[in-house]
Amino acid sequence: MLDSIPTVTLPAGNSVPALGQGTWNMGEIAARAKDEIASLQAGIDRGMTVIDTAEMYADGRSEKLVGKAIDGRRAEVFVVSKVYPWNASRKGTIEACERSLQRMRIERIDLYLLHWRGNHPLAETVEAMESLQLSGMIGAWGVSNFDVDDMEELLAVPGGKNVAANQVLYNLGRRGIEFDLLPWCQERNIPVMAYSPIEQGRLLHHPEVVRIAKAYQATPAQVALAFLLERTGVIAIPKSASAQRVAENRDCVSLDITEEDWKALDAAFPPPDNKKPLEMI
Repeated sequence: MLDSIPTVTLPAGNSVPALGQGTWNMGEIAARAKDEIASLQAGIDRGMTVIDTAEMYADGRSEKLVGKAIDGRRAEVFVVSKVYPWNASRKGTIEACERSLQRMRIERIDLYLLHWRGNHPLAETVEAMESLQLSGMIGAWGVSNFDVDDMEELLAVPGGKNVAANQVLYNLGRRGIEFDLLPWCQERNIPVMAYSPIEQGRLLHHPEVVRIAKAYQATPAQVALAFLLERTGVIAIPKSASAQRVAENRDCVSLDITEEDWKALDAAFPPPDNKKPLEMI
């Protein structure tokens, strides 16, 4: 029997799995669509029901693929999508959300994020997000790629304190947010979504990650994901187009890594001792 996936509680009180699925680069090549849909469905079968996408990914084709993957299973899935910053005016945010809903063939996006900061005033974007939530087109809204100063500015605008999540680059090799942004969000019960949790595969070849994985008869990806699941309020969203890899990722929750090995990972990937610029890819 599979160990249960830990959960993260959103500000509204609903809980979601701390291990979900990303879709960045999915939908790019038509010949891969069948495998990509199968991998997402394999994840849903195993409780990885948070699925993250964006209007940016494959120019909307990722959202269409997600729509196919969740067809007939909408009630099981927590759908996250994102609006381009240049679409994030009051009117533009609403129109972009409508297009995303149409592509996915659903009536509501559970969590709708501003993909990164742009030129439209935050107050205008928040006003649109609040309107979308009131209309039922989205369940909650959040942001992506926001550092502490951005978050503080956001909370100062009308309705800004209703932010439900911040999605940022975070993994073993990119620990800068641990100095300030992560604790800032944890203190305010704002979940952090960690994108590129295995650094687009690069962490899989690091000697220390490989060594520890072998010691536990695990995969390096499982070690990298287990690191994130140890963090309070963090949701990891690995992407895989292989149902087998999805199953392997899911098994990361069974790893029981010793304190000694966590210290070894800290030595290989030192936590920050000063402020770092927020990283993005």
